[in-house]
Amino acid sequence: MSSCPSDNQAAIDQSSFWSPNGLNWDAHRIGWVISGACAIVTLVISLITVLKHATHYYNPGEQRQILRILYMPPIYAIISFFSYRFFRSYTYYELAETAYESVTLSAFLLLLIEYVAATGTGHSVDNAIARKEKSKLPLPFCFWRYRPTKAYFMYTVKWSVLQYVIIRPLLTIVGIICQKKGILCESGSWSLHTAKAYIAVIDFISITVALYGLLVFYGLTKDELKGRKPLAKFLAIKLIVMFTFYQSFIFSALEGHVIHETTYWTEENIADGLNALAICIEMVFFSAFMMWAYNWNEYKSEGRPKTSIWRPLWDSINYADFFIEIFGSLKFYIDYLRGKPHTRGPRLTITDNDGKARTKMNMEEAFGVINSQSDLSRPPRQRHRASNYQFGSEQEGDQDIAANRAGIGAGPGKSAGARYMRPSYDENIRLAPYTYGDRPPSDSSSGDSTGGAGALAGRGGGARQQHPATAQGYAVSPVSSRSDTVESMGAPGRIQPQQYAGYQQQPYSGSDAQIGRAV
Repeated sequence: MSSCPSDNQAAIDQSSFWSPNGLNWDAHRIGWVISGACAIVTLVISLITVLKHATHYYNPGEQRQILRILYMPPIYAIISFFSYRFFRSYTYYELAETAYESVTLSAFLLLLIEYVAATGTGHSVDNAIARKEKSKLPLPFCFWRYRPTKAYFMYTVKWSVLQYVIIRPLLTIVGIICQKKGILCESGSWSLHTAKAYIAVIDFISITVALYGLLVFYGLTKDELKGRKPLAKFLAIKLIVMFTFYQSFIFSALEGHVIHETTYWTEENIADGLNALAICIEMVFFSAFMMWAYNWNEYKSEGRPKTSIWRPLWDSINYADFFIEIFGSLKFYIDYLRGKPHTRGPRLTITDNDGKARTKMNMEEAFGVINSQSDLSRPPRQRHRASNYQFGSEQEGDQDIAANRAGIGAGPGKSAGARYMRPSYDENIRLAPYTYGDRPPSDSSSGDSTGGAGALAGRGGGARQQHPATAQGYAVSPVSSRSDTVESMGAPGRIQPQQYAGYQQQPYSGSDAQIGRAV
């Protein structure tokens, strides 16, 4: 790439703002006063809003993101003032200014996620969107549909926005280096022979992906975001970006037509100065708009003491949560490429009866094929032992498998043909004791358990299948500690596999009628 022409005039204005005859009120110095005054007003308004949130810092997950967004108007105003005052270095200030845009967009996404998570069980965004159906993507990809309950959905949404907080600062650093080397060519026509062209293309693609990710998430969760003014919050950010971009384009288009160079100012200098001055004035209104959109009153709580301002301020400049989300998404995609099971389906967090959060079971875990996701890495034979034989050694488990096939007992204390009962894998479902609706009560009794079981099996026109434990002298009775029950929907006379859950085996003595009532 060839070196770019200078953006500045060779002559430098040596006059001072103050002169022996009083103030030197030319157009440039009037701009100093206006831009400086507007920057101060913006700083005061934003400082009030920030301090109000900091002294009512009762929801750190949400308010730390709000504080980061509230910094945007004063940062833009202060940097724009310095870029106006030191106009010969305008490009460096502009590059630094646009880098903070990526921070605010990422903070806004994490804020929306916190809002949506508050509506889900266990403050989990995955649980909040678990009720969402398959949906269409926004324009221009509306012919594609996505399922938000898939494990990769939230990671994809996060990465689509958080990639901008990586790429935009890197582009700023590259732009500053290129400007220093004289190959950025910020002024002049757009050409692929300049570094500016490639930086602009990459930036356009990155911010487009980020905005599309925000649009997808907002379209999916707009019902959960009602009452939180999500559109006003988004416009408070995006309008700043839009105003700075389009007014810069307009001022650049006026170069050579309305804007003409002077002794000390090139056409590019004047266009940049007008853009900086306009930004300083606009930030006054945007800081007031953010005070309304991100108001602290929704976090005020009567009777609670005010919080110290130091922790909120530290949380707002500590971007560890950004890095955690970024590396968490990268790890997920690496696991996805490696075919890890937890990346192929929804993994939701639910709360059990004891109030403890746990990971919701997938299909294999729920039906006892495996015990947890970690078991998927075990050999199939070991998975079988773990899922069907929850106690005893591996050797005993192998003996029991063979014994059950042969119909004989195996191991000390085990009766012939008896099965190990598998613990319940249902999710907060308890089964009521099963009773035969079509069997009349009987007062007869038999001397032993085998005879009673045989009489029960042979009674009536057709034999009924009986609980496997009753054939070995055991009655099945409900566990008394589980009081929350639901009725089983199995057919009369047939024990459903789920009926093993919530029951324990007890020694049996009595009639076959008692067996029927117990079962």
